[in-house]
Amino acid sequence: MSVFKSLVIASIFLSTAVNAQPSSAVYRNGMVVCAYPDASKVGVDILKKGGNAVDAAVAVQFALAVTLPEAGNIGGGGFMVYRSAKGEANTLDYREKAPATATTNMFLDAAGNVVPNMSLSTHFASGVPGSVDGMITAHKKYGKLKWADLVQPAIDLAERGFVITAHLANDLNRTADAFRKGNPGKTYMLKDTPWKAGELLVQQDLASTLKLIRDKGRDGFYDGLVAKQIADEMKSGGGLITQTDLKNYHSVWRKPIIGKYKNYKIITMPPPSSGGIALLQLLSAVEKYPLHRWGYNQDSTVQLIVEAERRVYADRSKYLGDPDYFKVPVDSLLNPAYTAKRMQSFNWNKATPSSDIKPGSFVGYESDQTTHFSIVDKEGSAVSITTTLNGSFGSKIFVKGAGFLLNNEMDDFSSKAGVPNMFGVTGGKANSIQPGKRMLSSMTPTIMEKGGKLFMVVGTPGGSTIITAVYQTILDVIEFNQDMQQAVSSKRFHHQWLPDEVSIETAATFTDEVKQKLEAKGYKIVVKGPMNRVDAILLNKDGSLQGGADPRGDDTVTGW
Repeated sequence: MSVFKSLVIASIFLSTAVNAQPSSAVYRNGMVVCAYPDASKVGVDILKKGGNAVDAAVAVQFALAVTLPEAGNIGGGGFMVYRSAKGEANTLDYREKAPATATTNMFLDAAGNVVPNMSLSTHFASGVPGSVDGMITAHKKYGKLKWADLVQPAIDLAERGFVITAHLANDLNRTADAFRKGNPGKTYMLKDTPWKAGELLVQQDLASTLKLIRDKGRDGFYDGLVAKQIADEMKSGGGLITQTDLKNYHSVWRKPIIGKYKNYKIITMPPPSSGGIALLQLLSAVEKYPLHRWGYNQDSTVQLIVEAERRVYADRSKYLGDPDYFKVPVDSLLNPAYTAKRMQSFNWNKATPSSDIKPGSFVGYESDQTTHFSIVDKEGSAVSITTTLNGSFGSKIFVKGAGFLLNNEMDDFSSKAGVPNMFGVTGGKANSIQPGKRMLSSMTPTIMEKGGKLFMVVGTPGGSTIITAVYQTILDVIEFNQDMQQAVSSKRFHHQWLPDEVSIETAATFTDEVKQKLEAKGYKIVVKGPMNRVDAILLNKDGSLQGGADPRGDDTVTGW
């Protein structure tokens, strides 16, 4: 048997074995839950070698850049929430930034209208990538193992190839025409016949880029050959990112947003993520109500949650942005009295039209495709990371010679006040485009404590639905007594102020009776298909780890 065939069979066996899990996987020494089986195994291998949660996170981030090209990346950015075994909490912002020559009106035509797709599928769509600097910064502060040992598994996956799943094959086939259109003269991830599950995907140029990152650290990406390749790619399509932009990029440690829901402590991401503030607002809005008695996805439960979401997303549109450029009124937004006031207009007898809901006001105020992974190590340290290219496969433009995809995160800015982005989210001045500014995000990586001990690590991709999916997953566990896998698998619904509709996954998300009661009160219910891919870990009372990997994708729980 050839070495090639042996590698293919071994990889197929590995992926199958990793995916063959009980409905709620339980391990004692460490756990990784992420969006691709090979990357999940990479993370656990690092834990077994004595690495901590941050070491494993670095290895998983790079492995996903190889195995999950839709969202895993070195050409994008993300957020990390960290909690040590002793309870120390920290957050790392490695979100992309607008290039130095970006302008507020760069996506508008002469008449002041947004140019279709300019912020999505052109070289102008990309912000300065932050993922590599983020991993270097996290490792420098908290890592134990050698940097090179954490990047090497991703190099092996790229150089030797890995077996693709049906999900990835379908995504590659669906995007092939866009790859051809956006990448003249490049053949990355293209072949003459459609991709099929079980085939090997080899990425030699990406492997070479990863080797430079392994050997030179930050300079392997933000300086030298790769930086020149990125700048040359930008020039070829009229894009804005320069070698100077790359040299000037740095991730930022930020103070976590910390709050409470009943007797649980919530540690989550501050701006420029809108997720942490929104999550705490949502939990505060429903805390006094008997959700447990009403029950999972019952009409009263759904109505209350939808009305809370409606008001929180209205606030998001005005008050949230990059705190380095805009004063975000964190304390005011998280004041329980403010949340209670916002819910006073809630009427049990009918839906509140979104046209009647405006962003709140304060005294003295001065103005889809993403991925997530959760990790807990043997000592009890935890990492929750959400990372993204924004749309699936980002801008769908590869860096010639470097073999990786660029993000289309510039669409997460408000190209024009009141005009929705690709996720239908409306924004304003707080999230306008400015040079060097980080665009607003919905990413909501979160860690929870109970009684001073680790309780849950949770997060998800999904654009504007990220916040509501994390929110509902937490409630499913705390209020509706679901185990971690049940909560991750549960059907979800979503409301984001505008458009004024309740999105559900399938017609069966609500019972006919619940749907009829809600529609009679004026709620417009729309079936939108699968929402989010939540990956989460729950600490059991006996100290074991219970994993939940979302069945909507190739998400996998691996542990030891």
